[in-house]
Amino acid sequence: MQTRRIGSAQVSAIGLGGMPMSIEGRPDEARSIATIHAALDAGVTFFDTADAYHLHADEVGHNESLIAKALASHPLGAEALVATKGGHLRPGDGSWTLNGHPDYLKQACEASLKRLGVEAIGLYQFHRPDPTVPYADSVGAIAELLDEGKIRMAGISNADPEQIRLANEILGGRLVSVQNQFSPAFRSSEPELALCDELGIAFLPWSPFGGITRAGDLGSSFAPFAQVAQAHGVSPHRVCLAWMLALSPVVIPIPGSTRPETIQDSAAAPELTLTPEEIALLSAR
Repeated sequence: MQTRRIGSAQVSAIGLGGMPMSIEGRPDEARSIATIHAALDAGVTFFDTADAYHLHADEVGHNESLIAKALASHPLGAEALVATKGGHLRPGDGSWTLNGHPDYLKQACEASLKRLGVEAIGLYQFHRPDPTVPYADSVGAIAELLDEGKIRMAGISNADPEQIRLANEILGGRLVSVQNQFSPAFRSSEPELALCDELGIAFLPWSPFGGITRAGDLGSSFAPFAQVAQAHGVSPHRVCLAWMLALSPVVIPIPGSTRPETIQDSAAAPELTLTPEEIALLSAR
């Protein structure tokens, strides 16, 4: 598996997004753990989660606990970097709410530390801007957690270019990651990707296949990806990840998966070399 950098950490070029294992339609625990173990066996060393990745109101942090359990039961688990997030909540009725208050973010971080069973979280990201709280105040809390040693690295998610620059300033140049939605169906984060490339900040595309409900339609919805996939004898999903990796050395896609075979397919993407013509075809609007 090829590697890329998030701050001071060397990680696999493809990560695993844990959300589908913990929300609606999630598999049983045994299959989820088998999927995480398959990722480790395939060379994946970066795992993305959040305290809000759960289904019911009384199981906050379900995905954090699941990933911690799976990593602890695999010989390669100690080598993994786990990124989690705070500031986005699920009341348990299928909706999502926000809380970017500094006091809440610090409490959320403490709870995540316990669920992950670590002394310091490898990468902690502010999940989503809260319009009722000044962005600088929310990021300021992340900076304090970094200064206190509760987290080793700091990132933000669902941010625009202005917020990226502000966060990096507040963090004293220590912003290491931006996690935004980016896929063939969702290209509006291209300015954020370009800025991360300029600043040397890791860009982590979430839902790189277009989201849980549309991932299976990637080849049929975007003909160029099916065309290139057929030429290489691989899946359109593998082509999609290889395309993202070719856009910039700061890109580290984090596809979600609930089956060992799908994460194994994704993990092979860094070995797929696309021609400049293929990259241009896939990048065309």
